[in-house]
Amino acid sequence: MPEQFRGIVNLDVRDSQQDWAPYLAPQARPDAPNVLYVLWDDTGMATWDIFGGLVETPNLTRIAQLGLRYTQWHTAAMCSPTRASLLTGRNHHMNGVAAVVDFAMGFPGANAVIPPENGTVAEVLAENGYNTYCVGKWHLTPSSEMSMGSSRRTWPLARGFERFYGFHGGETNQFFPHLTYDNHFVDQPYGPDEGYHLSRDLVDRTIEFIRDGKQVAPDKPWFAYLALGATHAPHHAPKEWIDRYRGRFDMGYDRYREIVLENQKRLGVVPPGTELSPMNPWPSPDVVTERDEVAPWDSLGDGQKRVFARMAEAFAGFCSYTDHELGRLIDYLEESGQLDDTVIVVLSDNGASGEGTPHGSINENKGFNGYPEDPAENLEKIDKIGTPEAYNQYPTGWAWAFSTPYKLFKRFSTNGGTVAPAIIAWAREMREVAGQVRDQYHHVVDITPTIYDCLGITPPQFVKGYAQSPLQGVSMRYSFASGTVESTRRTQYYAMLGTRSIYHDGWKAVARHGTGTGHGDFVNDEWELYHVRTDRSENRELGREHPGKLRELIALWYVEAGRNNALPLDDRVPREIMTMDRPGLSPARELYVYHPATAEIPEEAAVNVRNRSFTLTAEFETTTEDAEGVIFAHGSRFGGHALYLKDRRLHYVYNFLGIEEYRFSTDAPLDVGRHVAVARFDKTHEEPRYVANGTLTLSVDDTAVTSGPMRTQPGKFSVAGEGLVIGRDSGDAVTGDYAAPFPLRGGTIARVSVRVPMTAEAEAEAVLAGD
Repeated sequence: MPEQFRGIVNLDVRDSQQDWAPYLAPQARPDAPNVLYVLWDDTGMATWDIFGGLVETPNLTRIAQLGLRYTQWHTAAMCSPTRASLLTGRNHHMNGVAAVVDFAMGFPGANAVIPPENGTVAEVLAENGYNTYCVGKWHLTPSSEMSMGSSRRTWPLARGFERFYGFHGGETNQFFPHLTYDNHFVDQPYGPDEGYHLSRDLVDRTIEFIRDGKQVAPDKPWFAYLALGATHAPHHAPKEWIDRYRGRFDMGYDRYREIVLENQKRLGVVPPGTELSPMNPWPSPDVVTERDEVAPWDSLGDGQKRVFARMAEAFAGFCSYTDHELGRLIDYLEESGQLDDTVIVVLSDNGASGEGTPHGSINENKGFNGYPEDPAENLEKIDKIGTPEAYNQYPTGWAWAFSTPYKLFKRFSTNGGTVAPAIIAWAREMREVAGQVRDQYHHVVDITPTIYDCLGITPPQFVKGYAQSPLQGVSMRYSFASGTVESTRRTQYYAMLGTRSIYHDGWKAVARHGTGTGHGDFVNDEWELYHVRTDRSENRELGREHPGKLRELIALWYVEAGRNNALPLDDRVPREIMTMDRPGLSPARELYVYHPATAEIPEEAAVNVRNRSFTLTAEFETTTEDAEGVIFAHGSRFGGHALYLKDRRLHYVYNFLGIEEYRFSTDAPLDVGRHVAVARFDKTHEEPRYVANGTLTLSVDDTAVTSGPMRTQPGKFSVAGEGLVIGRDSGDAVTGDYAAPFPLRGGTIARVSVRVPMTAEAEAEAVLAGD
C-alpha cells in the first residue's frame, strides 16, 4: 500500500514540510538481480545437445554450465496454458486458459482471460522497482481482442510489461512476421533479402530495451521475458544454417531415438534403466486420430525419407540459428557486467509438435484448412523447405523423436507432451553447483514462485487493487544446493483437449484418450498406472498390480480438476471448436468498408469470405499513367487474395493455399482518372466439402472485362498474422507477380468495400467453413 503523507501542510509553503515518500515510484533493493526468461516454443526434451539431442546449441550449453538443468520439469502440454502458468504461478485453468486462447469458451476455466486476481510476475516486479520488457510471442490475448478496435486488457502492457515488441498469435512467419510494438501493429523493419529473421529481430529488440533503461538508470534491475518464435512451425532459417545439418538425419527418427536415449543416460537426463516408449502406443481411430499416428521410417519411400530428413534439417537449423542469436544477448550481458547477477530461466512451453501429421507439410496452412497433403508436391519443393517460399512442418515421427524417450508429444498429457527442457542459471549464487543436473519433479507453476524467492519478494496481497489468489506453485530454490533432497511438489494434475493425467508422489495415472477425436464419453475412459519415478517413459503399466493405487489417483484427478476449474473436458475436432459462436467486437454484417493509411486488420476481425459469394469493390484514382501498387491484400503466398495495379493494368489474384493462383486481369491499360473496380465471386457449389467453387468476374467502371472459374479455400488464409491491408501488402506477398509491400504509387484510394450475403443459409455455410 502507498505510504501515508507525513509532511506538514500550512497556508504558506514556507511554513510547510515536504514528504516525497508517498509519491515516489517503487524502488528495488540495492542488490536486486536482473531476471531473464527465455521461452522456446515446441522444443521437445530430445532436441538440444545439452539434454542429449543432436541439435547443436552452444549458447544454451554456456547458460547450462552457469547453472542447473532440470530433467523432470513439466508444462501444460500446449503454449498458451503454459505461458499463463509461467507468468502467474497458477494452474492454467485457474487462469481461464484451458487450451490455446483461440479455443476460448464461456466457462471459468476456459475463457482465455487471465483474471486480475492472478497477478503476473511482471506486475509484481514492476511494483518492486523493476523495468519490465516483453519480447516475442504473447499468445495470451483472445483472437477477438487482437485488433486496433479491441480492448487492450489482455495485451502485455495491461499485464505489467512496460514495453512490448512481438506477435500476438500462436505462430508467425519467421521471415514475414505480424508484429506489434507496444499497443499498435507495425511492419517489420527490413526484409529477408536484407537478412531479416524474427529470431535476430527479437534479440536486437531485447538488447535495445535493456540498454535504453540501463543508460538512464544503471542500478535499476530489469525483468525481460523473451518468448522466441523458435522452434514452432514454420521452421524457417537462413539456408546456410539448414545446410549445416545436411545428411545428419538420414538415419530416420527411429534410429535418432536410440542414439539420443544413450546420450541422455550418459548425461544423467534419464535414469540408466529408462526404455524407449513404443511408436504408436494407443490405437487409432479408437483412441487417437490418424493425424497423430507415426509411420515407421522403414515403411517410407525414398522420396519421403529425403523430404522428412530435410524437414528435420530445417528444424535443427532454425534451432541452432536462434541459439546463435541468443548468444548475442548473453554476450551483451557479459560485456556489460550484468551476466553474473542475472537470474536466467530457459524453458520450452511443451513437447515437440505433432501437428504435422504423419506426412509433414510444405505448407502447414493446408492442415489448418483441412486440405490433404500431396507427397509429390512436397518432394518437388524439397529445396524450398526452410526458405520464405515454404511454410514447413515436420511429420509426427520427428515430434516423437524430439520428445525421446517419452510417449507421444505436444497436446497429450503423457510425458511426451508435458516434459520439456529447463535451465535455471544464477552465476553469482550457483558457482559451487554450476553445470549439474536436477531431477526433482516440478511444474511450470513453480518458476515464478522461485523467482520471488530468489529476489526476496513476498507475493503481494493486492495487485492494482485486486485481492490476489494464492500461488499454486512452490519455490524450486531448495534444489539449487542439492540434487538429492526430495521434491517439494507432490501432486500435479493435467488436462488438455480431452487428454488428462495426475501425478502424485512418484506415481502417475493417465487416461487413454486422444485429442481432437470427438469421442467424448470421458466417464468410461480406461486409465493406466505408472511409477514414473523409475519409469519416466511410461512403459510399464501397473494398474492390474496396484488397482487400489490407480483408483486413488483417478479420484485425486477429479478432486484436483474440481478445485482448478478443469471441467468441462473438450475433445472436439479443432474445426468445431474454432467455429463455435463467440462474442465478437462487433456483430457480423453485410458490408465491410476499409480505408488506406490504416493498420493491418487481423483475420479474426476482417470480413469472412470463406465458402460464400462476395463482392470486393475498390474506389480509386490514378494520377499518372504508370500508377502501380497494391489496392487491397489479405493473406500471403500460402493463401490469400489481392487487387493491384501493374504495367498499367488491373489484376485480381486469388491464391488457393499456395497450390494454384487464379488470375484475372484487364487487357487494356487504365486511363488516368477515377475508377471503380469490382471483383465479384458467385459461388455455385462445394467441391470438396467447404471449398466454394464458382465464377469470378472482374469489372472496371461498370464494364465486365474478364471472368472465369475460381475456388476459395475452406479455412483461414493464416492461423496467425497476414491480415487485411489497404494500399500495400504488409507481409509476405499474396502473389509472386509483385514484391511486398508494393505500395500504391501514382494514385490514391478512396475506399475498398467487401459485401457478403447475410442470409441464414449463407451464415451457416460461413460458420461451417471457418477454421
